[in-house]
Amino acid sequence: MNELTTDLKLLYEATLNNLKSSKANNTLRAYKSDFKDFGAFCAKHGLNSLPSEPKIVSLYLTHLSKNSKISTLRRRLVSICMVHKLKGHYLDTKHPIIVENLMGIKRVKGSIQKGKKPILINHLKSIINTINEQKIEDIKKYRDKSIILVGFGGGFRRTELISIDHEDLEFVPEGLKITIKRSKTDQFGEGMIKGLPYFTNENYCPIVNLKKWLEISKIKSGPIFRRFSKGLSLTEKRLTDQSVVLLMKEYLNLAGIENKNFAGHSLRSGFATVAAESGADERSIMAMTGHKTSQMVRRYIREANIFKNNALKNIKI
Repeated sequence: MNELTTDLKLLYEATLNNLKSSKANNTLRAYKSDFKDFGAFCAKHGLNSLPSEPKIVSLYLTHLSKNSKISTLRRRLVSICMVHKLKGHYLDTKHPIIVENLMGIKRVKGSIQKGKKPILINHLKSIINTINEQKIEDIKKYRDKSIILVGFGGGFRRTELISIDHEDLEFVPEGLKITIKRSKTDQFGEGMIKGLPYFTNENYCPIVNLKKWLEISKIKSGPIFRRFSKGLSLTEKRLTDQSVVLLMKEYLNLAGIENKNFAGHSLRSGFATVAAESGADERSIMAMTGHKTSQMVRRYIREANIFKNNALKNIKI
């Protein structure tokens, strides 16, 4: 009997490990961060956070709704549910008290969400021109330009961009092939290859600038986007995804562009928007960005074409 109990315990532990392994580390960290806020709310009001119940979760969502978007509420709900699952507890997130409450909050607040601004061609050129004008060493100029241009040219997520290793690059006559080993929507590591063609203007070409960066930095293996230590000494350490955001915002500010409404996603959304403006169809945009559904890509296309098919276009006033 004890042997059977031990076997079941081992199976239970292995099952929990499988559940944890089914999610990327970044996703698990997000779950824990969200649940920490829920836990603080429950502690403040003398309520149980784990296991919890639909009525308590609904109260928390109402509390959040005062200062948060609907998307934030939904994400927190998913996090609370997943932490319960990982700990072996059941939480009915489809309970009417949760579902109806969310619907009511949505009606009161409205569901239109204002996203962050995309980096468009004029922004991109301003950033690169600003970097060129800075009185800094070429090694930093080419690293920073390469990050911005490759990030935009490949429609990369920040985490994908900083994860690129030298071994993932293949320069070909047509341009550059970059292997993405794993991404947000590719949790099983099937990978994908992005192709970046040469740009007509070398100043804004991601491939030309990347080649120059690799030449100056002498990077032959490992991370291609690395941190500097004091005195612009290049380290072996990979840049963080937050570094990409700070870098972009710094140069937007130096270029005289208000940077408040730009975020790390702005390079990726900028690529999709500019591609849509140029007439690229959703399938070719998705092939580059790695979107698994067309919903977000169609939104980029609609926004890009807002003046092309405008009903007022042919009215003469």
